[in-house]
Amino acid sequence: MTQVNMLEAKTDLSKLVRMLETKQEDIIYLARNGTAVAQMTLLPERPARKRIGVAEGKFKVPDAFDVWDKEIEEMFGGEI
Repeated sequence: MTQVNMLEAKTDLSKLVRMLETKQEDIIYLARNGTAVAQMTLLPERPARKRIGVAEGKFKVPDAFDVWDKEIEEMFGGEI
């Protein structure tokens, strides 16, 4: 456990975060006038959520999917 005052925390924020990341400290307390008022900890790691390709194989693009493209393109002056 480390306790630092606000001025030191502002000055050495990167160093304090690095201490948490490298597991030198689990918790860093931020103090005002010698009294701890807040604490810094690492956020728990969340498992990566797979989002790309979630519907892969569940939807078939129709062969005539882009049939309307030319007509819509002409409505907008020839180019989209």
